[in-house]
Amino acid sequence: MESLIFRIQREADIYVALSAGRRLATELQFSETDRTRVEICILELAHNLIRHAGGGEIEIMPVHRDPAMMGIAVEARDRGPGIPDIDLALRDGYSTTHSLGAGLPGVRRLMDEFSIHSTPGVGTCVRAVKWHSTRRP
Repeated sequence: MESLIFRIQREADIYVALSAGRRLATELQFSETDRTRVEICILELAHNLIRHAGGGEIEIMPVHRDPAMMGIAVEARDRGPGIPDIDLALRDGYSTTHSLGAGLPGVRRLMDEFSIHSTPGVGTCVRAVKWHSTRRP
């Protein structure tokens, strides 16, 4: 299985990436609950790309920790304004666009691994991994 990269510029692009994530999760035999978690992750990160950075890309890839442990990584990258205060951005209810402020904190809770790197004026990279529920670390 290969890595898939989707350019996210408008709403329709989100659903192309979402569909690919759903197919990969199904192919890897994720539970319905974990498939939904991966889909929400893709949806939230892709919306953030459009709202906060004017677009970017989502990469969806199968990952392996060892031969018996598989998962799905979702990585969102942009060349937007960056996030000046990551701790603040990860607080429930915080938003710079008058939304609910649940996106990044929600993704962090739904996925098994979460990291974010951002440089103001350069861009942001968010990576989240969901491990197969029967093979968690």
